[in-house]
Amino acid sequence: MKRIFISTFFALISALPTFATAGSSEAGKPQLPTAEVAAFSNRVQQDLASRGAQVAIVARIGRDPSALPDGVNYTHVSYWVYSQITRADGSSGRGYQAYNLYQTSQNRSQSHLVQDSPADFFAGAHRLDAGIIIPDARLQRKLLKVISGPTYSALHNARYSVLSNPKSNQFQNCTEHTLNVLMASLYDTRDLAQIKANIAAHFQPQTIQLTGLKRSLASVASSALTTEDHGGEVATATFGSIARFMQENRLEAEIYRITPDRVMRF
Repeated sequence: MKRIFISTFFALISALPTFATAGSSEAGKPQLPTAEVAAFSNRVQQDLASRGAQVAIVARIGRDPSALPDGVNYTHVSYWVYSQITRADGSSGRGYQAYNLYQTSQNRSQSHLVQDSPADFFAGAHRLDAGIIIPDARLQRKLLKVISGPTYSALHNARYSVLSNPKSNQFQNCTEHTLNVLMASLYDTRDLAQIKANIAAHFQPQTIQLTGLKRSLASVASSALTTEDHGGEVATATFGSIARFMQENRLEAEIYRITPDRVMRF
């Protein structure tokens, strides 16, 4: 009986959303060849620059897509900002800097804010596929002001949950932080209570289907999979839900997807 229970337990654990542990982490050992990652990151940068993007929301796939829940296509989201950068050879120039919230490698239930290069951003990719949202010009200017000021870091909550409820500040993931910054920019506020009220009123998160038993075992599998900040339904911010919010409110200039050989509209 004990062996049956243990095997059943691990079968259920393996069926939980496995995008919890690497999809929003800093790259360790690259999953793809370095040359391919470098070429793709340059392709994305050149595409954004050709469209005149000063700020864009860029997403990557950090886990095997077959392991992701329905409705989730990307595992990590960040702001890319056209900036003055220092290249590896020490020279300076203009290029994109990725503003990330990453899980810490030592403790997956904690996060920190990191700025890195496009190549570093895609070094954590399982597949070279980028989701991109370019906000309209007015919103880009407002985002630049928030990202370059104290509000960006003030909206960070280091208590990480991959399934965090964006209507609450009990936990946070990379997409929720992105959403907080977006709302701060739209409403010209750094008041977190107001930001969360606006999210609750105007933003529809992505529902994640979990059976009751899987949900009860989630935090056993990983503290980063806690759902204690949710009610009866588990719903979290995703690239797709932010894209829908932007479209519904006519806040986007463009929303599309880039792979090594194609550019596609969503």
